[in-house]
Amino acid sequence: MTANEGLSDEQRRQQGMTVRRAVLSDQHVDRAIASTTDLTADFQDFITRVAWGDIWSRPGLDRRSRSVAVLTSLIAHGHHEELAMHLRAARRNGLSVDEIREVILQSAIYSGVPAANTAFRIAGEVFADELDGDRDTR
Repeated sequence: MTANEGLSDEQRRQQGMTVRRAVLSDQHVDRAIASTTDLTADFQDFITRVAWGDIWSRPGLDRRSRSVAVLTSLIAHGHHEELAMHLRAARRNGLSVDEIREVILQSAIYSGVPAANTAFRIAGEVFADELDGDRDTR
């Protein structure tokens, strides 16, 4: 039996929305919902129920670990727009900039130097304000 077995679609949607907001921020989710169209409505429902309500809500990994897995996958597949979003989410999930640096370095070995190079560029843009300050990035 899985953690979400027996939940109705509406319960999974509610659970997914709670997790989605916690990980991505209310502001991000509100923008996504506001830009939903007839074309994208089913997709928004799908990712809320399945990605956030099912997978991100499972008890087997904490959110920090899920963020590491997501960052690695996004780097490997070149999903740069999603990478920027999930770099910010990883910080909300407790990863430091130094830990994110290590994830990107690790990905260079398995996903390639060009992928890591792009990831470092995106991370530099996302964390520009933090990197301009002191060295303590926790």
